Amino acid sequence: MARRKNRQHIDDLLRAWPHEAGELSARIVAGDDGRPVLQMRLDMGLLQMETTGRPDGLRPQGAETFYDVLAEQAFRDGEFTLSDEQCNEVDREFVQYYHRRTCWLALREFRRAVEDADHTLALMDITRKHSDDQEWTLSHEQYRPFVLFHRTQADALAELEEKGPDAAIDAINRGLEDIRKVFVEYDAEEHFDDDDLVVKLNELRESIREHYEIGATLDEQLAEAVAKEDYERAATLRDQMAKRKSKS
Repeated sequence: MARRKNRQHIDDLLRAWPHEAGELSARIVAGDDGRPVLQMRLDMGLLQMETTGRPDGLRPQGAETFYDVLAEQAFRDGEFTLSDEQCNEVDREFVQYYHRRTCWLALREFRRAVEDADHTLALMDITRKHSDDQEWTLSHEQYRPFVLFHRTQADALAELEEKGPDAAIDAINRGLEDIRKVFVEYDAEEHFDDDDLVVKLNELRESIREHYEIGATLDEQLAEAVAKEDYERAATLRDQMAKRKSKS
């Protein structure tokens, strides 16, 4: 009698999609019902995630994400303190959105990466406000510059595709300022300029400037004019920016 073929393994799938050490491999494929699902290849298997809502496809307490659960509780109850169980759920959601965000970046789905970064930052904000465990809070807050780095990188590359190099450079400058605020908040501004993430964003900005052969953007010129208290020049630049915005 022939042995029944065991179809619970994923050997064929893994052989057809070999893992490449040192590279993040991601793809979008169709699920059994035709919906798009996101897959990340790992050295010992793969992760499969939903492309919308929470990456694991679950609806915690009927909400789209656990952040929405906490936001509803904050709206309903005002002040509250996260329980240990809630902290565990927050940890799960942080990790899931990290994996999906890195996949979107690898696939050059930059706006989706921005959306997932924004979700993580909002989750950080609400948990910091309602946690009484400083050590646990800092275990997440230490990654805020990294999440902002991903967000800035994705936003800049999306702006480059959609609006051009000036918009991309301005996006990087906004992101750098957001990261600087984190360093200031934690009394570490003296380390800002030498931080690896900051250096990488500066390099990205200058590579865009060099590749497209452009000088200072209107936003950069305005910031310089204000710093020099050249208010006539600043007014002229604001007029130029308003005209450009009205045409877009």
